[in-house]
Amino acid sequence: MSEITETTRCGFVAIIGPPNAGKSTLVNHLAGQKVSIVTHKAQTTRMRMRAVVQVPSAQIILVDTPGIFKPNQRLDHVMVREAWAGASDADVVLVMLDAQKAERDEANLVLAGVQTSDKPVILALNKIDRARPQELLAVIDRLQAKQNFADVFMISATTGDGVDDLAASLAGRLPRGPYLYPEDQAADIPMQLLAAEITREKLFLRLHQELPYALTVEPEKWERKDDGSVRVSQVIYVKRDGQKGIILGKGGKTIGDIGAAARRELEELLGHRVHLFLFVKVRENWMDDPERYRMLGIDYKAK
Repeated sequence: MSEITETTRCGFVAIIGPPNAGKSTLVNHLAGQKVSIVTHKAQTTRMRMRAVVQVPSAQIILVDTPGIFKPNQRLDHVMVREAWAGASDADVVLVMLDAQKAERDEANLVLAGVQTSDKPVILALNKIDRARPQELLAVIDRLQAKQNFADVFMISATTGDGVDDLAASLAGRLPRGPYLYPEDQAADIPMQLLAAEITREKLFLRLHQELPYALTVEPEKWERKDDGSVRVSQVIYVKRDGQKGIILGKGGKTIGDIGAAARRELEELLGHRVHLFLFVKVRENWMDDPERYRMLGIDYKAK
């Protein structure tokens, strides 16, 4: 850990925005490795994820939050509440909007929620590579009329354009103090949980049309072998028996492909061999089961 100095800064930056604004992509880019799963499916992130970003004389702890939208079912309410809780606990709030969707209803919902914030609020207009420069400037003018941002950045989380300048601004707004994490640590999430999230990502990417939110993945066992490899067991919970068949696929091909994709990424992340075993179970009311939320590290009481 670092000692307090006149130049050392450390603090929390909550990234909030509508679903699919690119929050997790930005977090992974700044962290230098995957710490949050990314799919094209809205509301992929279900809980607050912390990434540790080391820049000169500062440690930025990024809090990747679920996308903010109008909730319907219990899981939706939990996700939205997690996002706003992350914003209220942070030292700086980073509002991230898709440049082409920055004036839609869900973006307005986010802007309305930060109007009374007593924290510095910074705007990152993402995916600028998909919009014309003159259009971006006009959008920023209209957004600034709604919210007095402490700073505004135009970025591409995918290519990295503008990201370094954004990180420098965030670091400069953090309070002085010691680093809270070792300088070589990239995330504050148990590896077992990150591994389960990676499997969930592969499920979403493969089965996004059939199973949008009807599944969750939980770690069951994590055993290190004498040869340095790891035996990982995970349980995939679905709501109906028919969904179990979709995940398994004909002759078990679908789950085999999903497991292989997750295993490859885990081996790359861990640097050694992984033996991954996936089990599919039906739990009709898992979205209303307090134990399932406890496994995710979030509070069940959402409404």
